[in-house]
Amino acid sequence: MDRFVSMSVFVRVVERGSFAAAAEGSGMTATMVGNHIRALEDRLGARLLNRTTRRQSLTDTGRGYYEQCISILAQLQAAEGDARDIRARPRGRLRVSVPVMYGTFKLAPAMSDYLESNPEVHVELALTDRFVDLADEGFEVAIRVGALRDPNLIARSLAPSRLIVCASPAYLSRHGTPATPKDLERHHCLAIGFAGGPERNWRFTLADGSEQTVRVPGRLDISGGGMALGEAALAGLGIILQPELLVEQDIAAGKLIRLLADTPAPVYPVHLVYLPERKLTAKLASFIAFVVARFGPETE
Repeated sequence: MDRFVSMSVFVRVVERGSFAAAAEGSGMTATMVGNHIRALEDRLGARLLNRTTRRQSLTDTGRGYYEQCISILAQLQAAEGDARDIRARPRGRLRVSVPVMYGTFKLAPAMSDYLESNPEVHVELALTDRFVDLADEGFEVAIRVGALRDPNLIARSLAPSRLIVCASPAYLSRHGTPATPKDLERHHCLAIGFAGGPERNWRFTLADGSEQTVRVPGRLDISGGGMALGEAALAGLGIILQPELLVEQDIAAGKLIRLLADTPAPVYPVHLVYLPERKLTAKLASFIAFVVARFGPETE
């Protein structure tokens, strides 16, 4: 028998005074009530109730057990209430994994709006370009740039990440402005450094839909993030190929000039991903709705 059900029956018997009274309105017979009491006594190896033909009373063991049952059942009821409450309204800690640049330039600046609308949610943003394992590392949701690797995750599309070629006005005034991707072979290009070497094969989509790859020259490679690369471009050190979210503010301010707009660089998909659940918690559902509304594909 279910121990918690038996404990509830025992408390009901004590408070009602008899098996028959406890059975009333419970959906059980008096015999079934007695079975629950006997199951508890067998488990404990002690009598809980002194039973006579006229009345029943608690034994010393039964009195202590009754008090513990009251406490345990109250805690169980509170825990179930908290669990239902978490499902009902956004509250609690929400762990989110997000790429460094996306988190820095897009998600983090938007969090004030989400937190204001959800005052009982505590968001923990983990900025990393590593693909975390949501289940093993305790993350409830992540934003991923690039092809999806785990088909078992539920994915919601966000606006894609576009790569932009740009340079500072100072650099262009000294070295000229490339008109085609091929012209980049005569310029100083700044590259992201990876473990396997710098990324100097830049791809472009031509007007006829074909793809062109240009091996760009340069004497400065920077590993560890695109923000330093952007600062180098602002200093006039060369041309960069970077995500639009990193350079869009500097382009709008005229600090960087977009180049080769008619021959776009690759576009990478962006998704919000989370583990499949029978029913989402309110905090996760609210965060998903916020991110999709703010950064979904229709917001391009």
